Amino acid sequence: MSKIVVPLASGFEEIEAVSIIDVCRRAGIDVIVAGVEGWEVLGANKIEIKCDSLFENIDFESVDMIVLPGGFGGTEVLSKNHLVQSTLKDFKADGKYIGAICAAPIALEKAGVLSQNFTCYPSCEEYIRIDGYDKNKKVVLDGKVITSRGPSTAICFGLEIVKLLEGQEMYETLKGGLLADFC
Repeated sequence: MSKIVVPLASGFEEIEAVSIIDVCRRAGIDVIVAGVEGWEVLGANKIEIKCDSLFENIDFESVDMIVLPGGFGGTEVLSKNHLVQSTLKDFKADGKYIGAICAAPIALEKAGVLSQNFTCYPSCEEYIRIDGYDKNKKVVLDGKVITSRGPSTAICFGLEIVKLLEGQEMYETLKGGLLADFC
């Protein structure tokens, strides 16, 4: 069974986080929701999520992928948090998958792990770089880094993570069950 960590920090985008968690858990992926600042994290729209673990307590050796939800507040915390940044660098060095949606590719760029080709929430590319930015795709996979645009693309992003970790058959099954023919 694949395992991913979804780190949450104050100001995270709730639709993105919950969509990723939900879609991946439906596929049988072990999803650990990890609080960067504490066990309970308040999102950008004042929805509070209770985490499964603290980020600092995760054994990352057994984790296949780290996936960062967006939201400007949460992204700022993820960009400044030393442990998150060093974990992203370790994942890159170990050839593990890294994902980010919406504003969160900013945190990947800060860690120096964002691949050449990416997408993000419109205007966030100004904090990253224009070269390699694709404003037209919902999801961009470049090597071991997968990025997506924002709240409305979160289900498609989750499904692409499922395809990477669990295969085409599981992807097709979930896509059909979710009525996600827009992905």
